[in-house]
Amino acid sequence: MDRPFENKVVIVTGGSRGIGRAIVERFAAGGARVFFTFHQREDEAEKVAAACGAEKIQCAQADAAGIDAAVQHVVATAGRIDVLVNNAGITRDNWLMLMPADDWNKVLDTNIGGAFRWCKAVSRVMLGARAGIIINIASISGLTGVAGQTNYCASKGALLAFSRALAAELGVRGIRVNAVVPGFIETDMTAKVPKPIRDQNLQRILVKRFGKPAEVAGTVAFLASDDASYIMGQTIVVDGGLTAAVA
Repeated sequence: MDRPFENKVVIVTGGSRGIGRAIVERFAAGGARVFFTFHQREDEAEKVAAACGAEKIQCAQADAAGIDAAVQHVVATAGRIDVLVNNAGITRDNWLMLMPADDWNKVLDTNIGGAFRWCKAVSRVMLGARAGIIINIASISGLTGVAGQTNYCASKGALLAFSRALAAELGVRGIRVNAVVPGFIETDMTAKVPKPIRDQNLQRILVKRFGKPAEVAGTVAFLASDDASYIMGQTIVVDGGLTAAVA
């Protein structure tokens, strides 16, 4: 079996389900030593760890000290960090006029604040090695306006800008930074979307189906591979043509 990530050390945030789980499984199948974080779903995290041999780490996106400790644990255990995938994120959808300030702050602090904390902690290790790969998982909500998601759209749009700026900072030091933008992917999160909205999106998707977590994981794996060694500071959209379609 092809094992392109043999001897590589990978951290995936939010790896207990959905797209994050698929990314963990893809890297583990490719031979990597994978560490992934979870916040509350320890039962789901344990299933992932048992299934593919990855190591789970309980850590909140807002816990800067916990993130630093997690990074130190990975380095102490595995000796290095080759890839960071910032996948963890939340939604708190509501109309802006009804949105509690706490829901705005929580989404921004988790989705973009968490990525900042992880990148800051991991970049110290990668800068010392003058090598590394950072892949930030955004959303088409960061490219297009979605009613009722001002907080989520703002966080994912900020993550795309953050990725480009970080690429400009770290690229000359041997660290590649890119972003992946999933479209409508079949996960627990999208399963909660009302059927009329799901149907409306399905009509706009050029391939006429929703995506699978494994398809996003495949894109992430490509960006982490040597085949993507000349790709830097880019936004790769994986949406079946949703954002390309003309209404």
